Amino acid sequence: MFRKKPPQTMLPPEWVIVGLGNPGPQYRGTRHNVGFELLELLCSSHKIKLDRSKHKAQYGQGMIEGHGVLLVKPLTFMNLSGQAVAPFLQEFGIAPDHVLVVTDDLDLPVGKIRFRTKGSAGGHNGHKSLIQSLGTPEYPRIKIGIGKGQDETIDHVLGRFHPDEFVDVKKCLDRAAKGIAVLVESGADAASLVINTGE
Repeated sequence: MFRKKPPQTMLPPEWVIVGLGNPGPQYRGTRHNVGFELLELLCSSHKIKLDRSKHKAQYGQGMIEGHGVLLVKPLTFMNLSGQAVAPFLQEFGIAPDHVLVVTDDLDLPVGKIRFRTKGSAGGHNGHKSLIQSLGTPEYPRIKIGIGKGQDETIDHVLGRFHPDEFVDVKKCLDRAAKGIAVLVESGADAASLVINTGE
């Protein structure tokens, strides 16, 4: 006889993982929404559902590598993202150094990815809003390269990846998801090794 595994006990969240993007079907699949794409990958990989709404966000609570997490998708549009994220920190008593934010990055070419434990806004409206709302730039972030392109910046970030870019973007998302699991389980140094060097 095979015994059913007992359900996994849900632990209080230790990490808030935020994917930034713009809500609405017209923005789905755009370069600016790679943060949303990564959140959906994490949901699929770890069987977490974004089935709740609060604080101007969709969110789900679950487990990654035995640690409690909140996955948060702000619905405020990019330049007001901090308004959706800050209330979760207050409600669950989580410090900014345990808030991981995933965004697109114009300064990185497509296929490149970077993990940092802190940093400036770097011209990114999502980070500007978060730094203002959290009161600090010292929160970890994963930046996924979308390149600068030939178009005006707004047209580029709100455009969609070319078909020949999909393979590289998918590799970045997969490496980011792997790195997040390592971050939650083993900390920032180990995650940096996975994300920044591909090891």
